[in-house]
Amino acid sequence: MSAAPQVAPEILHFYGSDFDEATRLTGTADGRLELVRTRELLRRHLPGAPADVIDVGGGPGVHAAWLAGDGYRVHLVDPVPRHVEAARRAGVDAAVGDARALPAGDGAYDVTLVLGPLYHLLERDDRDRALAEARRVTRPGGLVAAAAIGRYASVFEHTATTLLTKDRVHDAVRDILTTGRHDPGRKGFTAAYFHTAAELEDELREAGLGEVTLYGVEGPGWAQLKAVEQDTGRVLAEDHPAFAAALRAARLADGYPDLLAAASHLLAVARR
Repeated sequence: MSAAPQVAPEILHFYGSDFDEATRLTGTADGRLELVRTRELLRRHLPGAPADVIDVGGGPGVHAAWLAGDGYRVHLVDPVPRHVEAARRAGVDAAVGDARALPAGDGAYDVTLVLGPLYHLLERDDRDRALAEARRVTRPGGLVAAAAIGRYASVFEHTATTLLTKDRVHDAVRDILTTGRHDPGRKGFTAAYFHTAAELEDELREAGLGEVTLYGVEGPGWAQLKAVEQDTGRVLAEDHPAFAAALRAARLADGYPDLLAAASHLLAVARR
């Protein structure tokens, strides 16, 4: 029997004390764009409620909350105790667990969401293990949805915020483009892997998943929202013309594979 997987201490520290994941999808315009788009894309593919959903790496339960509101039976698994406690306070059924060794039986769920773990699994073997687990716990014909940070997100982000003018940021972005890996020593985030669209699709197919469809979650306009917020010092509301334009741009980009590279996050949906 293989050894139980171990979560990197920096992950537990970052999300346990340094960073508030509960506000990431609501505190900025590009975060809210990610939330709105993830929700609408998943709703496009989800089976009718009620159905059983496991939200793997679901954090404090932002997605689990709207899924439960839509009538789904949601179980959240996350390696960070702080996230599990927050999800439980929000009324979500949640437990501490690892994407690479899910506490669920074969075919237990109609839908498996893997919307965060692939960021933090730097080694292909670990990502393969997580996707194999996602497939295992999904019933035949069920839905698996996996998210990844786009390989080119840091170029767009740091151009928009003008931080690319700093040599240390420039060098960090250059290294991400070359290796796909983010070095946590250079910027306020954990070690992470940034996927190309082709890599993400390949990993799902190698896990035995079929009917893979890829989306660029935020589309090509998300970094402009960061630039506007930085320039004005104000958080943009969803009725702001810049937000509305970015959302329409993301919807327009669906179906155009060349535009996948412009999104901050990629979403792959597939069938077991």
